[in-house]
Amino acid sequence: MLGCLPNAAGSAAAARSARFSPRQRLHTAKDFGRVFGDPVRSSDRYFTVLARSSGGGVARLGLTISRRIAKKAVDRNRLKRLARESFRLQPALPACDFVVLAKAGAGEAERGPLRESLDRHFARLMKQISAASHG
Repeated sequence: MLGCLPNAAGSAAAARSARFSPRQRLHTAKDFGRVFGDPVRSSDRYFTVLARSSGGGVARLGLTISRRIAKKAVDRNRLKRLARESFRLQPALPACDFVVLAKAGAGEAERGPLRESLDRHFARLMKQISAASHG
């Protein structure tokens, strides 16, 4: 149902533009390792988000939601869905690799505060990356 997407205009084109394609994912340990090696960080009580310039033409996302943080698979999957949704709906992410790490308490938190937290992280990281590349 397209009407459930916040930005959807109800068209198939709007649904296609909001997809999370394989090109937008970090796949290998090497991809993740590169981000963990020298990241720009943003943290709060729910998440730590790491970013590093990718040199590619597209922003990519990796997720690290451990069983220690969210015991039930349904809770881990909910956190992953929220992170992917927030990432997809960012207006203009730079060509960087992002890794979202959940913290204790994120598994029990409500959807609204989690989504706001992720949106703040992406906005903060975009500013930091932009400032670093221009200064």
